[in-house]
Amino acid sequence: MTIDEIQDEIIAEFNLFEDWMDKYAYLIEQGKELPLLKEEDKLEKYLIDGCQSRVWVKAQMDGETMNIVAESDAVITKGIIALLLRVFNHQKPQDVYDANLYFIDKIGLTSHLSPTRSNGLLAMVKQIKLYALAFIAKS
Repeated sequence: MTIDEIQDEIIAEFNLFEDWMDKYAYLIEQGKELPLLKEEDKLEKYLIDGCQSRVWVKAQMDGETMNIVAESDAVITKGIIALLLRVFNHQKPQDVYDANLYFIDKIGLTSHLSPTRSNGLLAMVKQIKLYALAFIAKS
């Protein structure tokens, strides 16, 4: 699936819920399905600056696509990471770097996050795009 197709799928899923408490519950469920990060990957160099909670994001190339793993110690943040991984994982670095993340606004996430969580979300996206840029530069 393309990045836009995945975003459209996420939007459709969130549109099934009318109230934000249900959307938060769904977001938390998404985070619970995220595989745990290996302890050896919970290193300082993978920590995201700008996040209120502890968030680790690690990326590497797997053939022509990016393989991204991540985890957080906060349930909402973990759900946000799960959504970002759905969109970006197993995509080509150029596609990740060029992606317009419209799903965040369309599902109402931006307006329902605290300022510190919004900053953390931006920091996570920035780090994933920086990984993509590094992979582009290496190729």
